[in-house]
Amino acid sequence: MAIRNFAQLREEARKVGPRVVAIANAQDHEALLAARDAEEQGIAHFVLIGDRAAIEQEAEAHQIDIRNMRIVEESDRRAAAYRAMQMLARGEVHCAMKGKIFTADFLKAALDPAVGLRTGKLLTHVAVFDIPGFDRLILLSDAGVVVAPTLEQKMHIVQNAVDVAHRLGIELPRVAVLAAAEMVNPKIPSTMDAANLSKMADRGQIYGAIVDGPLALDNAISPEAARIKGIRGEVAGRADILIAPDLEAGNALAKAIIYFAHSALAGVVVGARMPLILPSRADTHEAKMMSIVLGVLMST
Repeated sequence: MAIRNFAQLREEARKVGPRVVAIANAQDHEALLAARDAEEQGIAHFVLIGDRAAIEQEAEAHQIDIRNMRIVEESDRRAAAYRAMQMLARGEVHCAMKGKIFTADFLKAALDPAVGLRTGKLLTHVAVFDIPGFDRLILLSDAGVVVAPTLEQKMHIVQNAVDVAHRLGIELPRVAVLAAAEMVNPKIPSTMDAANLSKMADRGQIYGAIVDGPLALDNAISPEAARIKGIRGEVAGRADILIAPDLEAGNALAKAIIYFAHSALAGVVVGARMPLILPSRADTHEAKMMSIVLGVLMST
């Protein structure tokens, strides 16, 4: 049965938990609050990698109980990221999470061939939203990793998002490939890519989903907008997954959903051997906690 909201997502994570999560450069109180909440709910145990004194100072300043969390001393933030990825590759932990560290440093460690997490797949970010007024979760990709994807990279972005949807119990997700217009226009490259991705899905190059595009945002999620514009199909107005044309559009859309629609967020990076949790520095501890929940579910 499909998971339709974050309450159900937490319940599913509890069923498979607790899993072990390593936080790289863990001296961040929002990350520690998220870890405390996940630990209290039986979802995960934590390994905190970073400057022990700084981690303990953050925990004490914000009254966060970390007594049951293992601390691994590593004062250099880049080395902390590598330590987390090495533990993940060796199977000592099930997910790695970004703490107070730059995204580039975190992902550089994950992508290092010597670490052993790469699978040959493209690493992509999948955001999951629980939007008030919607009867289902909405997935968005890629809003965090691939800056200007080629058509081939978009194919992997779509497939990775579909794989996440399957883990959420969505058996045949509807994928809308977004563009500024729903008509194919050679002067708008994103519409050409969207049409190609739709045909690639028809030919089995993308599997496990119904893919349609180009679709504008309104007729991807609003049945009424699709009806008014005369757009027919299985995806129009009923999309489960939104594929952005590039990172700038995806990131802007993600932030608009959070701040304008007051949506709850969870996010995960997939394509490596195990999931990576890549919260934004501005994410609340609730958002980071839900990303942990999603990462735990994806690790099984």
